[in-house]
Amino acid sequence: MRKICAGCRDGVDFDIPFAMAFQPIVDTDTGLPFAYEALVRGEDGSGAYGVLSQVTDANRYAFDQACRVKAIETAMAAGLMETGARLSINFLPNAVYSPVACIQLTLQTARAVAMPLDRLIFEFTENQLIADPNHVATIIDSYKQIGFKVAMDDFGAGHSGLDLFARFAPDEVKLDMALIRGIDREPRRQAIVRAMVGLCNELDTLLIAEGIETAEEAAVLRSLGVRYHQGYWYARPALGVLPRITPGA
Repeated sequence: MRKICAGCRDGVDFDIPFAMAFQPIVDTDTGLPFAYEALVRGEDGSGAYGVLSQVTDANRYAFDQACRVKAIETAMAAGLMETGARLSINFLPNAVYSPVACIQLTLQTARAVAMPLDRLIFEFTENQLIADPNHVATIIDSYKQIGFKVAMDDFGAGHSGLDLFARFAPDEVKLDMALIRGIDREPRRQAIVRAMVGLCNELDTLLIAEGIETAEEAAVLRSLGVRYHQGYWYARPALGVLPRITPGA
């Protein structure tokens, strides 16, 4: 069984099998992948629920560490460095008890596969219960000092998005798919996204729309000034490989 916690809580293991799928975040100005998001899947490619439902308070830390390792190793083996894209990894702020100590295995893994640290993005979600906002702010500051980018995922899905945006100053914000779904038919949602484009431009924050499923949604978002897109319209997640960007396929 693989040790997950080299240099940090020795002896912690995560023995639930899982795999990583990847979905591109597309730079619509170039048509190329800006990044690939790593998504947890069962070893057979089944959905994330079967794995996530087995994560408990007792193994949350080990799971967070295992995801980082598997995402980095799998993406590099799949040819990430040949694409020019970054790798975006979801992390659990509540699983990180010490930013400096808990990042050591990530750094060791990146060095072992020759992955530049500035190619890594760490996403945290607005929906996740954040027990200690000051602790999360410390994590984010530490990650930025190392050279990572930090993204706020599912923006608009919770009740404190703007407060968290102001407090944590992420490098990237990902608009929740609930805001994107059918936006071509929803003037009010268009107005909200237009305002977010202006806000992110003013704060030098990269804005990403996720969950795009139709040509109409993609076109409206482009017209509103959202350059970076993610969703089934461009590519479905692929297990263990970096999928091609094929709009509408």
